[in-house]
Amino acid sequence: MKKWTRDETLVALYLYYIIPFQKVSKDNPVIQEYAEILGRTPSALGMKIGNLGRLDPTLKVKNISGLSNGSKMDVVVWNEFSGDWEQLNKEFEGVISQYQSNDENSNIEIESPEIPKGRERFARISVRVNQGFFRSSVLAAYNNQCCITGLRQPELLVASHIKPWREDKDNRLNPRNGLCLNALHDKAFYRGLLGIDENFKIIFSPLLAKTEGFDDLFKPYENRMIRLPERLNPSLEFLKFHRENIFQS
Repeated sequence: MKKWTRDETLVALYLYYIIPFQKVSKDNPVIQEYAEILGRTPSALGMKIGNLGRLDPTLKVKNISGLSNGSKMDVVVWNEFSGDWEQLNKEFEGVISQYQSNDENSNIEIESPEIPKGRERFARISVRVNQGFFRSSVLAAYNNQCCITGLRQPELLVASHIKPWREDKDNRLNPRNGLCLNALHDKAFYRGLLGIDENFKIIFSPLLAKTEGFDDLFKPYENRMIRLPERLNPSLEFLKFHRENIFQS
């Protein structure tokens, strides 16, 4: 069996963060597409992602375990990119671009409005890369579900930055700097009309409480605990920053 290279393992690690752990399988279309690019079977790529799960301390806390087997390369890549989201995203894009350039059918622009016949697969991959690691990883952590209402409609879900990226560019891609919110509550959070306390409970600004519609759209969730993600809980430090600098108390 061919050993996994660093680049292949890096791709698996990226996918580990953007796919909900319970949806990692050989039947997942995202895994199938990337497996084809890597020249691996979907089963092999799915297992490699599962192997990486055993290294995730945030899963262990929830008594969720990845596959027991793995390689030394898994540990090397995991440690290399642990917390370095910017570098993981950058190198992933570089690796995928290299695989595309080595394929005779992959010479397309990243955001080409017209996709030549026979190149649809690579265009889909490119678009997915451009959608951004932050959104994908946050939604995957929350299993594509709003942490306040439980809404699962993808078109209405937003990966909200807790600490605005303009305030802390080092954490702009950090999934722990994100919440999965529906569009309405995302806007309220962004404007400081909604906050999360140190116990992960939902609080609202007095300014919002005075508005028409508050009782129907917001009050039912007041003092309720958010739905915590499957992994990578939101940082209490970032939530505190939001309360002290953005929340309108």
